Amino acid sequence: MREYKILFKPEGKEVHIKEGETILEAAHQAGIYINSECGGEGVCGRCKVQILEGTYEKKYSFVTFLTTDEIQQGYALACQTEIHSDLVVSIPPQAALEGEQILKTGTTLSYSFPEKVEKEFTDQRDVSYYHPLTRKTFLNLPPPNLNDTLPDQERLFREIKKKEEVANLGISLPCLRNLPTLLRQSNWEITVTSWEHNGTTEIIHVEPGNTSINNFGIALDVGTTTVVAELINLGTGEVMGVNATYNKQISYGEDVITRIIFACTKDGLSPLNNAIIENVNQLIKQLVSENGINKEQITGIVAAGNPTMIHLLLGLNPCSIRLEPYIPASNTYTPIRALDLGIDILPQAVVIFTPGVSSYVGGDITAGILSSGIHNSSQISALLDLGTNGEIALGNHEWLVCCSASAGPAFEGGGLRCGMRATTGAIQKVKIEDTEVKLSTIGGIKARGICGSGLIDLIAELFLNNIIDPTGKFQKDSENPRIRHREEELEFILVFANESGTGKDIVFTETDIGNVIRSKAAILSAAKVLIESVGMTFQNLDRIFVAGGFGNYLNIKRAITIGLLPDIPIEKIQFIGNSSLSGARMALLSTHALEEANLIAKKMTYFELSVNPQFMDEFVAAMFLPHTNLDLYPSVSRKAEEKSPQKGKKGELTATKEQGDEKVSLSAKDTSPQPIMKESEGKHSSDLEKEIEKLKAELDDRKAALPMHDATPQQWIAIEDLEDEIAQKKKILRELELE
Repeated sequence: MREYKILFKPEGKEVHIKEGETILEAAHQAGIYINSECGGEGVCGRCKVQILEGTYEKKYSFVTFLTTDEIQQGYALACQTEIHSDLVVSIPPQAALEGEQILKTGTTLSYSFPEKVEKEFTDQRDVSYYHPLTRKTFLNLPPPNLNDTLPDQERLFREIKKKEEVANLGISLPCLRNLPTLLRQSNWEITVTSWEHNGTTEIIHVEPGNTSINNFGIALDVGTTTVVAELINLGTGEVMGVNATYNKQISYGEDVITRIIFACTKDGLSPLNNAIIENVNQLIKQLVSENGINKEQITGIVAAGNPTMIHLLLGLNPCSIRLEPYIPASNTYTPIRALDLGIDILPQAVVIFTPGVSSYVGGDITAGILSSGIHNSSQISALLDLGTNGEIALGNHEWLVCCSASAGPAFEGGGLRCGMRATTGAIQKVKIEDTEVKLSTIGGIKARGICGSGLIDLIAELFLNNIIDPTGKFQKDSENPRIRHREEELEFILVFANESGTGKDIVFTETDIGNVIRSKAAILSAAKVLIESVGMTFQNLDRIFVAGGFGNYLNIKRAITIGLLPDIPIEKIQFIGNSSLSGARMALLSTHALEEANLIAKKMTYFELSVNPQFMDEFVAAMFLPHTNLDLYPSVSRKAEEKSPQKGKKGELTATKEQGDEKVSLSAKDTSPQPIMKESEGKHSSDLEKEIEKLKAELDDRKAALPMHDATPQQWIAIEDLEDEIAQKKKILRELELE
């Protein structure tokens, strides 16, 4: 079969490919990872590339994803374009995997390739019972003589027992093979690396001299979208650096189901395994280089991830995970040597995985519970991991339950016309004032699309400004100039072409809104069903921990506004960042914490929502903004009334009447009284006017100091808080004037 040369620009990489293979397959061979959420099925339209030279065969299926102009300019879907000549292919920014904000613990990292995070930005939680996974011990052994004829292994064991209290000792075969020569060449001065497992302390490495201060480990979070690694000094507990990168499996599919299908129907298990191992080695190589250490000084790894990601990392068949009754190969994994996985560190280094619970709740959630401390607290707490899979856990020190509901990729930019992951140029914050749209982008550059945090802000702003109704449809009588009819549906122009980084309008369609509403409905309904399954409501919760790469950029008020989070006091909601990584670090630094993780997994009861009839009912009820039952969202109802004083939530007229000494608002459809909050019954109008003017001046100062593009979400939230306070005081002032 003939082969052809494919040159990729702007990378300048060149590969030779057999005739009939696709451009996406050529890109994989070249080590170029292109967005392909659907795993090459031709149904997502994310892998658009431009063919500059050559002959190719394109399928009609991708015409749906291309405009007439794009077809004329040589654009095609990489996964649906077969190669029949030498080609020169340009990969546009929208198709390339690049620069994502990856969440560590309470901070962000912008990167395109694995990149360092300053260690002061990492949340280094206290670890009780400090006892790292592996330890190094320096020994000066007395050489044998006619009066001391112990064999080398027994001599080594004797000296270790003099220094440490160990019941059982063992040594790996590779170490024993090297021991006689090494002892004599090193003049009987050696450093041994050991770890404890099932009551036995095993020696996994012996080296000459005193290297006991050079013992390092890796905490690893294997996410569906991203992979994050921390380099940790196991002697001191110091986090020396953090690197993050895209999970290269993305080019085979956006979510776990797509990747399972690829692994099981296309003989794709090996490519998926190779992709994640390549990720891990790339991250470690960068960390080693940045910190000036030797890769063989890394003696242990603790990894956390969802069940599918761990199956693919281990090369386990994941096919039964997606088929009823949804059975994984295993929820727990025996310790493995780095050499057996192809991880490029000390060959005999120990690799441990935090245990999972079910086919869709894995060691990342176990690590998250460990990190949050839910299992050690008497308070009833929930953990929401807002990733593609939407895992939820609930409980305290006495009991734990969990579930999983596929939220889809919308919050990570998937399945949206102009959606993108949290990469450079992504809109992360939106504010609408009349017809003016104010926004900030990651990296402070011109907008290229919108990511999860921006989506939540945008939908909340569209809803509160009465641009969309509770079903997510644009108001038919709206005269907003940013709304237009195109391609058989309405869309909102967020950024005009002459102001965007792509040269095209950045829009948000009714279909996009529906996708986000379905995602938020899946998370909220899953949490609600899980909580009610144990006889509680959201109001019974003492705390809600929100975790994941998406969580740290979330505006709590806006998340409540659209019904992603329950309407409870915001002080009960706490973001804990990348709890999977934090939990892996804790297990790496403390064998006690690792034992706790095992107990957590055993203690947790899994609820399978796919067979729960209540889940679908709750899901349908949550398919509105914020919810069909507005009693669950009183704060949103009040805010909507403040924004539109003449109308209630769904356009019904409202009135105000007295009920005892308290004013309440009533609507034509909802006759249940809702108290209007009062700041001070006896405050004079003049005092309020002065306070309002003072707050307005502060608001103006904050807005004037706001950067044009790269304002932080925290700066925007501070402005919103001031605006809310001003609106509340104005409302009280109006009431006083009517009395």
